[in-house]
Amino acid sequence: MSKRAILAVPAAVALTTAVVAGCAGSGGSSHSGSKATSGSSSTQRTGPAPTESNPPGDIPDNQVYVAYRPPAGGFTVKVPEGWARSSAHGTTTFSDKLNKVEVSQSSTGTAPTVQSVKTGTVPALRKQATHFALGGVTTVHRKAGQAVRITYRTDSAPNQVTGKSVRDSVERYVFFHNGRQVVLTLTGPTGADNVDPWRIVSDSLRWQ
Repeated sequence: MSKRAILAVPAAVALTTAVVAGCAGSGGSSHSGSKATSGSSSTQRTGPAPTESNPPGDIPDNQVYVAYRPPAGGFTVKVPEGWARSSAHGTTTFSDKLNKVEVSQSSTGTAPTVQSVKTGTVPALRKQATHFALGGVTTVHRKAGQAVRITYRTDSAPNQVTGKSVRDSVERYVFFHNGRQVVLTLTGPTGADNVDPWRIVSDSLRWQ
């Protein structure tokens, strides 16, 4: 074997070793990145449900409203036509997708005030509602008279199919007339533009 051939062999061996080492380094880096991705996907949410960037739940402008009168009488209120109706524990609920209108009536000797609602109703809501966040308690005027309005946010019940909750905004009105109290609760996804529909419903209450 010539001296030139003997010198070429170590050079080829060195080149092969360098290529193998480079491939091993590249493979190790890729495996490390895969682990990081897997670990981040296992994080669980413990805070309130996120607000949708483009929230569903807008009630159409052409929605038709019909008068509802409870079996016991005493008042009527307009609710969206075609919504599903159910009753439980003295409360009648009208619902469609992510929106709800709840109506209940009771007898009471005194009219509600901002203070009585803050000390009585709000603590009860805080215990019942998931991730409750109070907006405010104020006095408002509607065609049926003065009402105390509570605004707050809460998580909806989990979807039966996906298990996911959405963040809801709630308007709760407490009306009083001649010893009778009507509570009107309007619920929809946070961010949905339901200002006008909720005004139509809350302004439609009529005592009988």
